[in-house]
Amino acid sequence: MTTTVTERPPQAASAPSAPPRPRRRRRRSGRTTGQRAYTPWLYILPALLLVVGIIYVGIGYTGWVSTLDWNGIDDSQKQVGLQNYLGIAQDPVFWAAVGHVAIFGVITVVVQMALGLVMAVLFLPVVLAPAAVATAFREIMSPDGSLNQLLRSIGIDAHTAWLADPNIALYSIAAINIWQWTGFSFLLYQAAISQLDQSLFEAAAIDGAGGIQIVRRILLPQLKGTHATLALTGCIGALKTFDLVYLTTGGGPGRSTEFLTTYIYKQVVEQYHAGYSAALSIVLLVIALVLTSIQIRAYRFGED
Repeated sequence: MTTTVTERPPQAASAPSAPPRPRRRRRRSGRTTGQRAYTPWLYILPALLLVVGIIYVGIGYTGWVSTLDWNGIDDSQKQVGLQNYLGIAQDPVFWAAVGHVAIFGVITVVVQMALGLVMAVLFLPVVLAPAAVATAFREIMSPDGSLNQLLRSIGIDAHTAWLADPNIALYSIAAINIWQWTGFSFLLYQAAISQLDQSLFEAAAIDGAGGIQIVRRILLPQLKGTHATLALTGCIGALKTFDLVYLTTGGGPGRSTEFLTTYIYKQVVEQYHAGYSAALSIVLLVIALVLTSIQIRAYRFGED
């Protein structure tokens, strides 16, 4: 029996293998999961510190001062609890100031919104920029001012001291404020009307609706959000009105144009009643919050 032996060809020498590449170590992040979760808060931290440090701490400090009998200057502070708030409830000047703010707010908000809506509907390009108008109107409404001269030029014998008569001074200030801020109402109404679907008005016109019906049944309901915005900003603006009153009448004559803001200023600056003025400030804040809450709820109820 013959055995065949097959010889394998010699294999080529294998090339030397390359040395293994060293593995790169992954750099571990120094931040843990908890640290990454806090990172977004770092971006809002400056604004948060500003708001908390100035607004909320200021409100808290004012609330604490409102429980003191203090002139705001020396160290003689006497804790009186809620005595300042009880004094506010019995203060006739406070209630008179609240009444003045209410009359001023109703007149200015209603008239500004009405004039702004009329100008927006008529596309009247009149925009009055807010400016420091108190000094100018103090001269215009003086007995020898331009307003009386205009009335005399048309045959009306007018020598009225518009800002010195306690019976009409409040309404004169309201007229100045209306002149100053009607342009703002016009801008909001004009922007809102430009965003409405014009096909609604065209369809109503085709169906035979008149101009008054279109305004009452289509335009006004569509502007509900703008109405709420202007009412809210108008009420808050009436509550914080200070410079216009202080620079025209100073709260006078007598107390006929005394506002909450001017009363607070006089209590702390002229009469050194820091605790009482702080209590008045807290009451003003509460009134603003209540009015804002009522208006927001009314707007949401109207939407539902």
